Amino acid sequence: MEFKDYYSTLGVAKTASEAEIKKAYRKLARKYHPDLNPGDKSAETNFKQVNEAHEVLGDPEKRRKYDELGANWRAYENTPPPPGAHPGGWPGATGSGGGASYRTMTPDEVQEMFGDADPFSDFFHTFFGGAPAGGSARGRAARPRRGRDVEHGVDLTLEEAFSGASRRLTINQDGRSRIVDVRIPAGVRDGSKVRAAGEGEPAPPGGSAGDLFLVVHILPHARFERRGQDVYTKVRIPVATAVLGGEIPVETLNGSSLRLRVPELTGSGRLFRLRGHGMPQVGKPDERGDMFAAAEIAIPTELSPEEREHYEALRKLDRSADTNGSRP
Repeated sequence: MEFKDYYSTLGVAKTASEAEIKKAYRKLARKYHPDLNPGDKSAETNFKQVNEAHEVLGDPEKRRKYDELGANWRAYENTPPPPGAHPGGWPGATGSGGGASYRTMTPDEVQEMFGDADPFSDFFHTFFGGAPAGGSARGRAARPRRGRDVEHGVDLTLEEAFSGASRRLTINQDGRSRIVDVRIPAGVRDGSKVRAAGEGEPAPPGGSAGDLFLVVHILPHARFERRGQDVYTKVRIPVATAVLGGEIPVETLNGSSLRLRVPELTGSGRLFRLRGHGMPQVGKPDERGDMFAAAEIAIPTELSPEEREHYEALRKLDRSADTNGSRP
């Protein structure tokens, strides 16, 4: 069994105040929250570790006990508790005492989120979690069973992925139908899973209901392509504007129009970057990627007599320059 450095997990010093511990916990819990990192197993692991660290360091009595363990934790690992001692397996500990404590997700709440996997480590259960003498968390009574999780595919347009969307689903189970409304956050990616807690298979006796997961599929778009948090499009530039420079309108994913400044002698394929007009981050709508617009020179499909006259004059200039050797 490995010693857990909870101070390192939260990124705080051993002298950190209760307020500093609370602040660090909130920042990391948000960073690694599974709803903001769908399908990211590394984030799930970090989220569990952060909750475990705060379960100990956010409680003054548990923190005192943890600090006293220090480098001598091995000496207490298999020591049977005396009568009346705290059930965590460490002699002399008295249960969670008075004073301020901060809200941490309980093991049952974390289990609701991650399924049957034990959310806390053996180290935690040995010293703080009521494991039997010897320290193994595997000896605890089995958790109540859960209903199975249910997955349901859902198609989104790129505009819906940009702005967020809602879906109303009819769930048919055991001959009965029920309506479930699910909010899909802005910025969601293709293949992401959006969780609706408790909306899966009904709870078995003494247990809890499973979860419903919407598996997102983002439909192809006729004008925009998503690459991570950035979006790419093409913008048609009239020949005269490409040669002489000017401004043209560019439509964004949310339907608004921007003015793009085109420098003179712009060639086909030139890429323009419009900062902050890409896809938003899930949970952080103000943090967006960029939009990239590739120049596409718009050759006219027909010419008026006046336009033809000007193009003929331009061609004569080109021939004259070639004759005089002024062109490469």
